Amino acid sequence: MNPNPNSPPQLRSVLTGLSGNEMWCLHQKGFAPGDVVIGNSVHSLGFLGGIGAGLQNIFGGEVTNITSIIHDGRQASYERMLNEARQRGRVGIAGVTSELKHFRGNIEFLSVASCLHSEKSGGPEEVAFTSDCDGQELYCLMDAGYTPVKFVFGNVAYSIGVGGGLLGGLKSLARGEIREYSDVFNATRHLALERIMNEAHSAGANAVLAIDTRIMPFQGVHEMLMMGTAARHPALENGPMRGKVVSSDLTAEEMWNLASMGYAPMKLVLGTAVYSLGVIGGLMSAFKSLVRGEISDLTSLIYDAREHALGLLRREADALGADDIVGIRTHVHEFQGLIEFMAIGTAVKRMPGIGTVSPTLPSQAIIRDRETWISDDDLFVTRVNDPNS
Repeated sequence: MNPNPNSPPQLRSVLTGLSGNEMWCLHQKGFAPGDVVIGNSVHSLGFLGGIGAGLQNIFGGEVTNITSIIHDGRQASYERMLNEARQRGRVGIAGVTSELKHFRGNIEFLSVASCLHSEKSGGPEEVAFTSDCDGQELYCLMDAGYTPVKFVFGNVAYSIGVGGGLLGGLKSLARGEIREYSDVFNATRHLALERIMNEAHSAGANAVLAIDTRIMPFQGVHEMLMMGTAARHPALENGPMRGKVVSSDLTAEEMWNLASMGYAPMKLVLGTAVYSLGVIGGLMSAFKSLVRGEISDLTSLIYDAREHALGLLRREADALGADDIVGIRTHVHEFQGLIEFMAIGTAVKRMPGIGTVSPTLPSQAIIRDRETWISDDDLFVTRVNDPNS
């Protein structure tokens, strides 16, 4: 309450997480910054969850108890953040995060974002969209004709399993692909993608864009998390993917550039192959490492594994009728004496009605903000191996 009724009302400062570049970009699309909003939920895995996870680990694949716990925690924190934004009467939410923090045997699920409001509206506003894209990314997507709808995510908690580990251990005596592992990894990765696409479809979107994929350890298993922005584009309703949700892990800037050339995404495609170097291969490499020079056996094995993963991408894109696969990246992970080779990219196709509003991207949309808070103080450094951090 203002203590002096005759004095002018006090102005309320806006506390936003948007940078100057983001604010400039959003201003071009008719948005002004609003406050930071936060939602959190603290959970415990509990005795039953631990028992269920242990039993499912025997067989490998998805650990549904853990998937459900993580999903519910992320969803609860998101809903609380959304409710806080609704109370503030904002038209949009940008930069949604979905973080997971461990402390003293408990898990905090945390969602943070920045509200947006319309520069033309003078009254209360309903939340029209949520997005994990920042202000610059939103500008790029909107200028490419995409209307943001909702922040969406899909997750899978998975384990190779005790049974799979024993089988893999026997097969690792010889070099080559271990199909059982490849099947588990391919299934879990495609399942996360299927879930994020289903959530986008339920929200009335026909695209999931700027998908961010993360693989993180969680209570003895791994979580594969895909987060993105569900959106709509009118040209997709009559394209080759009509009736389906297209998906892409390309950045918003890449999406704008492709749209300017008439390309639209079809699907995020990925392929995984798990190989063993084998005991014999390990001994050979150990002997050969005593002298300088190429280890030809391992060179050919790793080359073939990468080619196999890329071949899985090509097969999936060809089945879609795609023109190209763009933004391909390959990842290599080593675990339990095995090596996973993963390839991921976005299948695209030229489509009528795809283009951009602006002829060029403004520099403010592509400038990366510089980090201005840098500290090596132990108080601010997360200790990866400390369970209480």
